[in-house]
Amino acid sequence: MCLARWLWVLLLLAGGAAAQEDSLPSLTGVPGDAVRGRAIVATRQRGLCLLCHAGPFPEERFQGDLAPSLAGAGSRLSEGRLRLRLVDGRRLNPATIMPSYYRSEGLHRVGPAWQGRTILTAEEIEDVVAFLLTLRD
Repeated sequence: MCLARWLWVLLLLAGGAAAQEDSLPSLTGVPGDAVRGRAIVATRQRGLCLLCHAGPFPEERFQGDLAPSLAGAGSRLSEGRLRLRLVDGRRLNPATIMPSYYRSEGLHRVGPAWQGRTILTAEEIEDVVAFLLTLRD
């Protein structure tokens, strides 16, 4: 009986470690601002999300259809998983065409003006995560 308990504990710990690899904790330790996050997602000058994604933005024309709709994203994905997709989506899908919004190293074909820089700041990542969490089915 003792061996069975230890095996159960090991399985739980292994599952927890795997789950942590599929998500990221907050980059700032402070909740993001959903209003600012919506502005980042909807703008074509900053987030560029609507080039590939559609979503609940009736005022925005010409939304993308290359990637999943953002509608219901907060119901489908956890906070940590949303954050990981923004920060380094290649960890979840190595073939993704979505940019890593908070990585600056190990990237390919980066323009000189962007080398060594992230697309979004840590605060902006948290703002976008806060907004996406509001998108529930």
